[in-house]
Amino acid sequence: MASTDVVEHRNAFQRMRLFYNEVVTEMKRVTWPDLPQVRQLSIGVIALSLFIGAVIWLMDVVLQQILVRWLPAIFGS
Repeated sequence: MASTDVVEHRNAFQRMRLFYNEVVTEMKRVTWPDLPQVRQLSIGVIALSLFIGAVIWLMDVVLQQILVRWLPAIFGS
């Protein structure tokens, strides 16, 4: 069965222009955060990153103590 949809053949420049216009239209609909919200979320991301970094550092120190110092001392290596 043949399709009755009409396929528009456009060159690359027309497709890029259409894409750009659609992007501009969509970006106008976006609800952008205000400055206090951006600041609050940025501080949250920085704080969470520092916390996760501290947890990783603590795990590194603990595992280094266990694997490098205690196990060789226990088994006499």
